[in-house]
Amino acid sequence: MTNDLTGTEYSSFLKEIKERITASQYVALKAVNKELINLYLDIGRKLVEKEGWGKSIIETLSKDLQKDYPGLKGFSARNLWSMQNFYRYYEANPKLQPLVAEISWVKNIIILERCKDTLEREFYIKMTRKFGWSKNVLVNQIENKAYEKYLLNQTSFDENVPTVYKDQAKLAVKDEYTFDFLELSDEHSEKELENALIGKINSFLLEMGDSFCFIGNQYRIEIEDEEYFIDLVLYHRKLKSLIAIELKIGKFKPEYAGKMQFYLSVLDDKVRLEDENPSIGIIICKEKNRTTVDYALKDVRKPIGIATYKITSTLPKDLSKYLPSKEKIVERLAKL
Repeated sequence: MTNDLTGTEYSSFLKEIKERITASQYVALKAVNKELINLYLDIGRKLVEKEGWGKSIIETLSKDLQKDYPGLKGFSARNLWSMQNFYRYYEANPKLQPLVAEISWVKNIIILERCKDTLEREFYIKMTRKFGWSKNVLVNQIENKAYEKYLLNQTSFDENVPTVYKDQAKLAVKDEYTFDFLELSDEHSEKELENALIGKINSFLLEMGDSFCFIGNQYRIEIEDEEYFIDLVLYHRKLKSLIAIELKIGKFKPEYAGKMQFYLSVLDDKVRLEDENPSIGIIICKEKNRTTVDYALKDVRKPIGIATYKITSTLPKDLSKYLPSKEKIVERLAKL
């Protein structure tokens, strides 16, 4: 029996083979990375054991290794110091040690050097692994305080999002968004803010997070003879949910939650497809009173998150008192 090698059956066969090759390459790369991390941990251990020889051992060993392995990268003095510090830290934190082999050496060092808290490091390791963050995305997330914003977020998701994707939904909403890529004065209107975000759509989606896609602004919905317009509508590919966003240049008001509930009900009834999950709302304000937000979300029946935005990347120091206890942080990180 012969088949037409230009037909759909062969095309399907070719696709199947290519997918198998890609999967094999991915597994091989993971295995190589794991072996590399284990090698660096082992070298770090041996360097710690020889600390009594003095600091000059690093420089001497670096020169000898580069001479004996010309063209092989990774054995600069700086990298050997990093191996030593890497081993010392993770030897004292055995819980995290199995995780480090799942992300690259460069990303591990960024997290080790730029994060000062063990739980913060755990967050960035897990997020990098979970979402495949590139080096630049990881640096951007650390600089924009993604860890703090994740812990501080205020949503109604616990009561209104199915358990199967509740934690994923929480990751999709920050407590504060940094729009430092916008060229806006301190005094701006909601329309100016919306237009500026649309004009910098790639930067906006990057700040929103992983898997967001733009659908439209001033998104029109109609109820009988009345029209309503949602500031922005996005789509989250992993959640398979429409994301309605309302922009407010002032302080959060409880009535905003009621209006968002209305928008989400209409989206779910008239726009959402059968295989999609319930729509999610994000109200982004210039300011919010956290206690007021807690009461406003207490009895809502739709998944809504209340966030703030800043035009600069500084996280206000007074928000540190709202961070959950260490036990609560550990519990949340365990769910990533």
